[in-house]
Parts: sequence; structure tokens; C-alpha cells
Amino acid sequence: MGKYFSIGELTRSSVARREGIDNTPPPDAEIRLNQLIDCLLDIVREMWGGPITVTSGFRSPRLNEAVGGVPSSQHVKGEAADITVGNPEDNRKLFELIRRSGLEFDQLIDERNYAWIHVSYSAENRCQILHLG
Repeated sequence: MGKYFSIGELTRSSVARREGIDNTPPPDAEIRLNQLIDCLLDIVREMWGGPITVTSGFRSPRLNEAVGGVPSSQHVKGEAADITVGNPEDNRKLFELIRRSGLEFDQLIDERNYAWIHVSYSAENRCQILHLG
């Protein structure tokens, strides 16, 4: 558990609840979720200075399929979170803050014109920045 984020927060899913899908991460994914929290999410939250909501974190393979995720999604590995600060304008500001921060990350993705931001952290961070329509 980090200062601002918890494993519970990164595994919570309304789709999993509704569909009766177990979204408990295996031990290796839980380790990676803790790295995501410690090495990226908590630092970003501290820099932002206000609440950040995780809309999607870890996804079991079954949950990932149910939400239409690709099988190779970093969410399945426990390496990614989709986050928002409430609206596209502020999400754009958060995106730029992360982009300019010098923090190590694997991917920083503007999803659907800043509807949310995908951030990931892995053992081999690529610092890849993408904008997806």
C-alpha cells in the first residue's frame, strides 16, 4: 500500500462485480502493482497536489476480455492504470505534468482526447508517449 493508492483501489471493477469475475491479482501482478504505486502513481499524486482517480487498474484475463482489452494489455500484468482528475482539460494538464516530470514510465497515453490517461511502469520502461483517438 502506498501513501495515496492501494491494491484494493487498483483492483476494484464495477464490471467484475456485475459479472461475478474474480479480479484478485496473482502474487507477481501484486508485486508489479506495488511498483506502479511506489514508483509512479504516488509520486504523480504528490506532484499534482490533489486527488487522482483510478478508473481501471489490474484486470484478470477474464475481466480484460469482458471489457474488450487486448490480451497483451499491461493491465493484466499489473503494470498499468487508467487515471483521471475529473475532466479532459485537467487531464491534459496532468498528462503534461507527467510528460515533463522526468519520471520513469513505460507508457503515457492520452486516451480519447484526454477522457482519461493510461500510465504504466515496467521493468524495462520505454518512456513511450502516445495520443489515441
